[in-house]
Amino acid sequence: MGDTTGTRAVVLGGSLAGLFAARVLSDAYDEVLVVDRDELLGVDGMRRGCPQARHINGLLARGQLAMEELYPGITEEIFADGVPTGDLAGDVRWYFNGKRLRQQHAGLVCVAASRPMLEKHIRERTSAIPNISFAERHDILGLETTPDRSRVNGVRVQPHGRDESEVITADLVVDATGRGSRTPIWLEDLGYPRVREERKKIGLCYVTQHYRLTKDPYHGDLSINPVASPALPRGAIFTKTDGGRVELTTYGLLGDHPPTDQEGFYRWIESLAVPDIHDALQHAEPLDEPVAFQFPTTLRRHYQEMTRFPDGLLVTGDAVCCFNPVYAQGMTVAALGALTMRDHLHTGSAPQPRQFFQDLARDVIDAPWEMTNIVDLSFPGVAGERTPQVRVAQAFLKLVQIAATRDGKVTAAYMRTAGLVERPESLQRPGMILRVLWNALPRLKGSNGRAAASGSAKRGKVAVR
Repeated sequence: MGDTTGTRAVVLGGSLAGLFAARVLSDAYDEVLVVDRDELLGVDGMRRGCPQARHINGLLARGQLAMEELYPGITEEIFADGVPTGDLAGDVRWYFNGKRLRQQHAGLVCVAASRPMLEKHIRERTSAIPNISFAERHDILGLETTPDRSRVNGVRVQPHGRDESEVITADLVVDATGRGSRTPIWLEDLGYPRVREERKKIGLCYVTQHYRLTKDPYHGDLSINPVASPALPRGAIFTKTDGGRVELTTYGLLGDHPPTDQEGFYRWIESLAVPDIHDALQHAEPLDEPVAFQFPTTLRRHYQEMTRFPDGLLVTGDAVCCFNPVYAQGMTVAALGALTMRDHLHTGSAPQPRQFFQDLARDVIDAPWEMTNIVDLSFPGVAGERTPQVRVAQAFLKLVQIAATRDGKVTAAYMRTAGLVERPESLQRPGMILRVLWNALPRLKGSNGRAAASGSAKRGKVAVR
């Protein structure tokens, strides 16, 4: 492909997944065009097409490494723009089941940027590449194909303010339009089978508010994160971020949702499993109103299973898989998906979609999807099959979390898997299993699992539905 002249790739969607895709495509195509309905260039704040930007968007440690591989030097550029940083295991105060994990540095770089700040830097670096351009304020109407419909060769769009649509021809079209992707419908209209979709209803709702603090509750930490548990399906992330602000996103699962009125919001924070955040808010000046964002179901589209798929079309990012956002896997998986795409572009020929989807599933999506599935199904109200393998994994994860309250090395290992730097199997190495059992079993036997639940009940002044 590198020897071909006049080639064009079109990316549908200018959010992070689309920008990451455009970056790798620019090495293989003469021209890369990013199409989006929003205005993108020069935008520093919120975009209408990215409502989740008002809330905390975590970039996992593996995502930071992938971002740095795609844009060398960008991490330091972001830090120089006033974004704080720390270590995911050593500088974050984690609470599981109301118990604080022992902190230990693990070499896991946190980029505590707000979503608009992160997008701004990645968009600026992407738009600076000479062969990448943007078609802003364009609605995407559908795919164009060859007469036999075996190959996608363009996309039909309509610029805002015009009555007529137009066709942009392309050698490759990449759908990065997110959860609302219309590719499944377009494929059916072209005579292809409907892609199988896997959904899990989690009934999640976020509420976020930003503050300036008059007193420091962190004592050197970057963030305070009490995690939701089956005993109390409420959690929060309370982190330092850019602009000298702190960002609080609190969430509830299974329909137990935070209120957006200020008084009710404070009462909700008081009901969390630990008092740290509520105490800190006694010394905080709100900078905006609490804002909600609902996420009813996770979603995975199994393109790797399709036996027929048109050439000239790839799908990436949330358009393939939307994880439970509590685990902050989406942006990292989008970056890793771009690296997988790059592997399929540097072969001297056009990418084979089915091979790309198989590699994307096996190398990028399967492990974090299974991780979130195991945790989601630990909540009794989440519907799904709890196989013996899932129950064993849940039991072991509970032991890991208990052991991590006593042993920082367990915390570090656990966060390396949560940060997607290591695969989950790394926790099952003989030495780590012995460390987990040594630290967890005496405490598990002594508490019989009651301590965490009773601690949550003492804090929970608002009834859990």
